[in-house]
Formats: sequence, C-alpha cells, structure tokens
Amino acid sequence: MAAVRILREHPDFLIVHKPPGVEMHDATHGIVSQVSALTGYTGLHLCHRLDTVTSGVMCLARHPDAAASIGEQFATRQVQKYYLALSAQKPKKKQGTVKGDMRNRRGGQHILLKTVENPAITQFFSSSVAPGLRGFLIKPHTGKTHQIRVALKSLGAAVLGDSLYGGGSADRTYLHAWALAFCHNDEQIQCVSAPQQGQHFLSPEFTTWLADQPPPDNLPWPHVAPLPSAAAGRGHAP
Repeated sequence: MAAVRILREHPDFLIVHKPPGVEMHDATHGIVSQVSALTGYTGLHLCHRLDTVTSGVMCLARHPDAAASIGEQFATRQVQKYYLALSAQKPKKKQGTVKGDMRNRRGGQHILLKTVENPAITQFFSSSVAPGLRGFLIKPHTGKTHQIRVALKSLGAAVLGDSLYGGGSADRTYLHAWALAFCHNDEQIQCVSAPQQGQHFLSPEFTTWLADQPPPDNLPWPHVAPLPSAAAGRGHAP
C-alpha cells in the first residue's frame, strides 16, 4: 500500500493525500494513525471522511477548535470539493446534476430515490479519455455516504473498479478527491493533488486529458440553492 503524503502543514490543520485502501477509523492503519506516525502529531481530528476505496485530498485538524470550525464548513457546504472519476461506460448525459434522497440497502449499498426531502446533490462534466474510458469532473454539494458512486451508477456509468456498484474490473476504484478549498481565519486555503495510484490514472491518455481540463472553479456549474445545515450532511464519503 502506498504511503500517506503531507501536502500542507498549518498550525491548525494538516492537508494530506490519502492513498486508496486506507480506512478512516482503523486504530492501527487508519488515516489518523498513519498521519500521526508520519508527523509525530497526536490528537488529530477528522474534518470530513473519504471512502476506503477513494484516494485524494483530506483535511485533519490539529486541535478541537479547528475541528469544530472546519467541520462546520464541510457541514454547511462552504468547502468547495472536486473529484475525478473514470468509467468504462458512457453516461446517459455528458453533464448535469444528479439529485435525490439516498437510502441504505443490504450489502453496504446505497440507492438513489426520486424524492428530494434531504437530497444528495452531485454535479458533473464528462468527456472521453480514450476509447472505452470516460473521465468525470465532479462537484458534490452534499456529503452523503457513497454519494458520487451512487450518482454515477444512476447515470449508467459506474466508477471503474467499483465492484459494489457494478463498475468494471480494475486494479483500483477510480475515484479521487482532487481538490478542496475553504476559508480559515480569513485565509483562503486551496489544495490540489492529482492521483498517484492506478494504471489508468497514470496513463499518458489520462495525464493529457487532465491537463486539458480547465480549473474546476472556472467551469459553469449551475447554481444550487443553500440547504439548511441539518440537511447538508457532515462531510462524509462520496
């Protein structure tokens, strides 16, 4: 398994690159334990979470006050989050918004419902990376469990390697937390980290595709009305 990397150190928080396969709460090998071992810092707090199969940018607070402040920004959708994904299938539409309530199913799966009482909201743009390979730029506005994975499944383009949702066989699940941005004590914090694992993520075709994409905050994302903080979710794992 690849090692966790430190992307930015701040007196109040750390931003790290999580490899795929690292769990959130494993006492020995989880993300907090690995970052603590790497840095020597104790008492780290998760500000948000990523699925075990998902790689990419994560923020860990170094003390409870920072955890509360940054965690509240995730909960109230003040943090800008962007993801990358690959699929072996072409989606029903090239770009748009997937919106709906989510419900647990047996076997660890979640499903998307037609109701919108407390919806997961996921926006995306997609284009061809190579024959039989589709790339997605994704902006989740909420933080529901498996949100992006379920959204792409609903589009008929499950994440490559995501066996739980019918994605094609691959060496990893091709979902990556690419960038995040938030404000901390009047300082604008931005961090971007490209994928580091996976033969398709490291291929020349994907490298070229990613280099051709505009900065994600420059894309014409449709406006999404604010949700009450209780409905926004606690920044869990898309």
